[in-house]
Amino acid sequence: MAISTKPPSGMRDFLPADVARRNHVVGIVRDVYERYGFVPLETPAIENLEILLGKYGEDEKLIYRILHRGEGLQRVLASGEPIDEAALSDLALRYDLTVPLARVVAQYGGDLPKFFKRYQIQPVWRADRPGRGRFREFYQCDVDITGTESPLADAEVCAASCEILERLGFRDFTFALNHRQLLRGLIRAAGIDTALEGSALTAVDKLDKIGPQGVHDELGQRGIGHDAAHRLLELIDRPADESNLQRLGALRDELQDDEAKQAVDRLAELLGLLEHTAVGRHVRVVPTLARGLGYYTGAIFELQVADLAGSIGGGGRYDELVGMFGKRRVPAVGLALGLERILLVMAERGMYPDLAIGPQVLVCWLDVDRSDVLAIAQRLRGQGLRVDVYPEPAKLGKQMQYADSPGVHAPWCAIVGKDELARGEIALKHMASGEQVAVAVDTAAAAISMRSPSSA
Repeated sequence: MAISTKPPSGMRDFLPADVARRNHVVGIVRDVYERYGFVPLETPAIENLEILLGKYGEDEKLIYRILHRGEGLQRVLASGEPIDEAALSDLALRYDLTVPLARVVAQYGGDLPKFFKRYQIQPVWRADRPGRGRFREFYQCDVDITGTESPLADAEVCAASCEILERLGFRDFTFALNHRQLLRGLIRAAGIDTALEGSALTAVDKLDKIGPQGVHDELGQRGIGHDAAHRLLELIDRPADESNLQRLGALRDELQDDEAKQAVDRLAELLGLLEHTAVGRHVRVVPTLARGLGYYTGAIFELQVADLAGSIGGGGRYDELVGMFGKRRVPAVGLALGLERILLVMAERGMYPDLAIGPQVLVCWLDVDRSDVLAIAQRLRGQGLRVDVYPEPAKLGKQMQYADSPGVHAPWCAIVGKDELARGEIALKHMASGEQVAVAVDTAAAAISMRSPSSA
């Protein structure tokens, strides 16, 4: 029976062109984050399971748990007792980058700045159902600020993320903005019992996937009455032509408690700050935005594009999460960009620039020693050229055919024979035009640069 060579469902191989595109995007992400004063952080792929549990609401079922190893697993299996899931595992693959950050702040708080601005670009894993733009292994590009409740911190993470999208070429995206306390206030204003707030939030978070009727039905399945479900949808489904401030004013009039009204005021203040950044061109108050993760406490955000279900980024304020791991409360706010979804949309829209990949020059050789060929290749590389060497003795035609083969596409061949070697030259051949010229080895880069960039 043949063994399948495909990667597991929801995971992918990245061929050279894929990696070049990823590096292009990550380079811009890293540059913008660092210009905003954020510093890099990396954390292990594996976390203690107890660190992750209780942070993700109903999505906790998507955590990839790691079974005990060796004797530990055998003891559980041989005990004869009913096997409890918790007994099988004490480690897990990280689900996101926010909870590991909270752990790091709790662990190293004394060694970190009071206002810790970090970015993190690493993979996460979720036992999700794969689909378009949805994978089981994917990279997140996180940016967070801990140690302050100032709305300036919220504005900074939002502005950095929007600037990244604009630099990548996105123009038609929406920066959706809401507040968990506002949404909770609307849930209470609809007459939904406080004990069912979490269930209501989970249902509302699916609005873009299942529509108003689907949310209404799910609210009913979660024990929320028809009238209350209808009223909630009525409150959060606002006219499309409202301005952000009109929308906040109308929502404030529907609220019954001071906490939710204060949330409206904080959103209005944040909107004022965002008008001075790239976000101001894209921001929209969206009362239906819920963000399903359980740790959000304040403003929440999502970056949305028209041709992709779901979001290409999201986050919010989580002022209580770090305190779960330590003795002190540390407010925090952050936003994560989903690298894979950005790459998917950019590929479908043809947004990538021409990216340098593979060799510029293939060294082809006849009747000379390999050591001489290697020495010439090194001199060419010393001029900043990307250089490959045909590794085996072969006819010249075969070597040049390889230069133009899939995955190579070297625009130039540097031909080295006995005569060229004696003169300290190479025969530099441009593959597209067939033009060939003899040049001194140490002037090859200059000769190539004299041609148009598109041909080199």
